[in-house]
Amino acid sequence: MRWLPRLLSNAAAAGRASAAARSATSQVKGGGSHGFASGGWDGSPAVPREWLRKLWGEELKKQKEAARGLGALAGSYQSVEAAGAAREAPSRSYQYDDRDLDPVEAKLAPLLARPNLVIARDIEWANIMFAFEQESRYIIMDPLFPQSPVGFIREKSNVIFRQLLRTRRPFVAEITDATGNEIFTVRRPFWLINSSIYAEVDGKEIGVVHRRWHLWRRIYDLYLGNRQFAVVENPGFWNWTFSLVDEDDKLLAQVDRNWRGIGLELFTDAGQYAIRFGDEGLRHKFGLAADAEELCVARQLTLPERAVALALAISLDSDYFSRRGGWGLPFLIATE
Repeated sequence: MRWLPRLLSNAAAAGRASAAARSATSQVKGGGSHGFASGGWDGSPAVPREWLRKLWGEELKKQKEAARGLGALAGSYQSVEAAGAAREAPSRSYQYDDRDLDPVEAKLAPLLARPNLVIARDIEWANIMFAFEQESRYIIMDPLFPQSPVGFIREKSNVIFRQLLRTRRPFVAEITDATGNEIFTVRRPFWLINSSIYAEVDGKEIGVVHRRWHLWRRIYDLYLGNRQFAVVENPGFWNWTFSLVDEDDKLLAQVDRNWRGIGLELFTDAGQYAIRFGDEGLRHKFGLAADAEELCVARQLTLPERAVALALAISLDSDYFSRRGGWGLPFLIATE
C-alpha cells in the first residue's frame, strides 16, 4: 500500500525526536541507558505505540471516506448511463411519437412500430402424426432482439370445422404482445374461391385483404377502410417473396416466406415469415438485422396499414403453405 512507507517514516521521525528528548534529560541527570528505552536492539529509535495506533486509525478513516466517495461517484455515473440507454432504446425499435397517435395507432404501436418482424409458426405434432388439424399458433419476433418474443398469434376456431373444412375454415386469430395483452385481431370467414381476412381493433374493422383468383399467380388487394393502398402480384410457383406496391408500382413493404430446412418443409407447416417495412429512420442495425439487406421503400406504412400487412402474412400461410398433415402426405402441397 502506498501510504505505508509514509506512515513508517513519520513514526521513525517521531521516535527519533522522542529519543533525543529523553537522551538530553538523561544527560542532565548524569545517567546512561542501555538503549531499551530510546531505541531497538540495533540502535534504531523506538516507536510509541499510542501514537502509532492513533496514526493508523486516522489513515483507515481517510481510506474509508475515499472509498465511499468513489462508490457514490460510480453509482451516479451508472444511473446516468442507464437513463441515457433507456432514452436511446425506443429510437432503435420505434419510429412513432406516442403524442401524435390516435387511440387505434397507440394500441398498435408497441408491436408494429418496428422496421422488421419475423413470424414463426409452431410445429403441430397432432397434425403431423394423425392429420388432426390443430389451432395455428405463431411467435412474433423482432430481429433486433431475437432472444425474446415481442408478441404471439393464436387462432380460435371450431374443432369440427377445422377437421372438415381444413384451410377453408373460418377462424379468429388474436394478436397479443409478449405479456398476453390483446393488440388487435384478424377474422377470416369461410370461403370457396377467394379468401378474405379482416383486421380489427377493439371489434372495429380497420382494413381487409382480398385474394383475387388466378390460375397460377398469387394476387392480393389490401384495403384500409374503403381505400386500397397496396397490391401483391406474386408470379407463383417457387417465388416466396410477396411485395406490397402502391398504384404507381412503388415498393411499400415485403413479406418473405423463409426456407426452414428440408425436414420442416416436407413434414410440417412450421413456416417462417419476415415482414419488412423498410429501414427508414433506423440508425443502428445489430442482432439478426445486421445481416438483413436494407429495404428501400417509397414511404413508411402507417400503423393500421402494417396491421393489414400482418394479416396478409397469416392469410398467405393459410392459403398456400398449410397442408393436410399425417405421414401419408409428406410432400409440398399448396392447397387451393
